[in-house]
Amino acid sequence: MTVPDEPVLDPGAPPEPGRPVALAPGVVRVTAPNPGMMTGPGTNSYLVGTSELVVVDPGPDEPSHVDALVEAGRGRVRWVVVTHTHPDHAPAAATLAERTGAEVIGFGPRDAFDPDRSVGEGFELAGDGFCLRAVHTPGHASNHLCWLLLEEGMLFSGDHVMQGSTVVIAPPDGDMARYMASLARLLDLAPPVASIAPGHGSLLDDPRDVVTGILEHRRRREQAVVEALRSARRATVDELVGPVYADVHEALHPVARMSLWAHLRKLAQDGMAQGADPDDPASTWAAV
Repeated sequence: MTVPDEPVLDPGAPPEPGRPVALAPGVVRVTAPNPGMMTGPGTNSYLVGTSELVVVDPGPDEPSHVDALVEAGRGRVRWVVVTHTHPDHAPAAATLAERTGAEVIGFGPRDAFDPDRSVGEGFELAGDGFCLRAVHTPGHASNHLCWLLLEEGMLFSGDHVMQGSTVVIAPPDGDMARYMASLARLLDLAPPVASIAPGHGSLLDDPRDVVTGILEHRRRREQAVVEALRSARRATVDELVGPVYADVHEALHPVARMSLWAHLRKLAQDGMAQGADPDDPASTWAAV
């Protein structure tokens, strides 16, 4: 195996599958070759550290991606941490650990992911030149952890924040109320978030604007749900998705309906909507 060249420092570089890019001293991004409607240019994995490395989100168990991580790690990978256990973020953990001897760390076992160590809010992983702190951010997934690099104020956000689009909140594990509360938390973290390294897309160097923009977008979408439900008097998710997501291409409506269901469940918690069975996506809803 040839030793790869040192990644070029280029924080503004767009993700490119297989190409290691240094975003900051001691932070290298390697993007998996799984572009698509839900993954954008692909799932980002990050190698953090100097003489010993942690891989944040090893991504899908795609041989060429695992090879790229092993080559970029140059024998220095000691830990693998995941943000959550969805199939584009965690499956390569076991393979990468087998090839490097790394310890696997995550919120807990689930979806065929079985960490060596289960951790939660406030856990810190320290290595040569870095300290990562776990920030529990449920909403997109109940087991979602963001990882804050204390030295840089860089937040590895998984699917909690993505570049260029909002994430899908799919009940029952996805929870809109918890998601919005977790988003608001990011505005008050200490040390403050200086940049966001998302699971999909490019580095975000305006985190406060990004987070407040997402929150405002979600609030506007929620208001659209309220107005559509009041207009219809009684309606199902499928009947509401067209008017609520009129600005979204119809091809994405099957995905949007999951977030719409999550909005309705939040409105029920807030006393503004009522569903015959909030746990049934086919239930009929009415405004309160």
